[in-house]
Amino acid sequence: MPTIRVATAILSIGLLAGPALAQKKYDPGASDSEIKLGQTMPYSGPLSGFITLAKAELAYFAMINDQGGVNGRKINLISLDDGFSPPKTVEQTRKLVENDKVLAISGSLGTSTNAAVQRYLNQKKVPQLFLASGASRWNDPEHFPYTMTLTPIYQAEASIYAAYVMKNVPNARVAVLYQNDDFGKDFIKGFSDRLGDKAKEIMVRAVSYEVADPTVDSQIIDLASTKANVFLNITTPKFAVQAIRKAHELGWKPLQLIDNPAASVGVVMRPAGIEAAKGIISAAFVKDPTDPQYKDDPEFQAWAAWMKKYYPAGSLEDPQNVVGYVQGQTMVQVLKQCGDILTRENVMKQAANLRDFHPAMLLKGININTSPTDYQPMEEMLLQRFNGQRFEVFGELLSARVK
Repeated sequence: MPTIRVATAILSIGLLAGPALAQKKYDPGASDSEIKLGQTMPYSGPLSGFITLAKAELAYFAMINDQGGVNGRKINLISLDDGFSPPKTVEQTRKLVENDKVLAISGSLGTSTNAAVQRYLNQKKVPQLFLASGASRWNDPEHFPYTMTLTPIYQAEASIYAAYVMKNVPNARVAVLYQNDDFGKDFIKGFSDRLGDKAKEIMVRAVSYEVADPTVDSQIIDLASTKANVFLNITTPKFAVQAIRKAHELGWKPLQLIDNPAASVGVVMRPAGIEAAKGIISAAFVKDPTDPQYKDDPEFQAWAAWMKKYYPAGSLEDPQNVVGYVQGQTMVQVLKQCGDILTRENVMKQAANLRDFHPAMLLKGININTSPTDYQPMEEMLLQRFNGQRFEVFGELLSARVK
């Protein structure tokens, strides 16, 4: 009989322990104490100006870790240099997945670079989340269920610009400078699709540049010769500065529209020249840190205090440091929703189940919503105009949704 009692007790303990043990489930990169994430970023190369995004994300996770982590687990983000070179991205991503054993990829920058590893990560079922790229290819849950961006889709942003031009510029003639990759081509498609049958008539010339080009001066000379009254400037910061400055030197003064990634006062507008940049229109989804209307805003004050403590070398004028802050918050929200089920499948399930999530420093009225069939997190943006000192938002929220 004693043997039976002992066996029964052991069985009872096992039954009690079963549910408790079942509450925790880990894939590579997760444990009781750590959540390991990876990303590739251009610490070197032509887009190294965007590296502030990585530094902001690292700083945000440092703050979260100081607060105890996510459900008691510290976040370890391994951020590697890919030089904005797709072959290097492939090499570094394989290292993150196969050697470092990360749970997920989070916040990597670039369209061509992320595209180079999209199929690999989906075949491995490794989440590729909240990318710093708005290419339409990231919103394809049917074919790539493990890939999702964070920023508004480029085609949708371009559609907003086209709608503004049709409404506000009589006899519009549009000249376009674009980066020769999916980033630039998505913008052209979104813009021309919104113009519809009038696209060929309104878009008088489009010229491209390569990210390895030293300048875009010759392209701007070509576009200025058309005497177009609208300039759609689809560039990254280095080339945006060159394009704005050269157009001004040539005396070409069209209405200028610039993509959100290049809409930075400190990084683009001032270096290009205040007079050259004044009047430029872009789209926004985060609060502009240079706008004095946010001086007493609690979200802005918390962001500024975080920057001072965790990223003191970062610019308080660069909106990319706000975007990195938003990226970090969104990844943390997903990890919180995962609870103790830190599998790659559950990470992706929770990323596709965000409901009216509003990270601090997103513009009022803009929320993040996703579902298993909708990987386009943000649906709306506001237009903003550079007044010579800062960007001022104007008008109403506009749909940034690609059906």
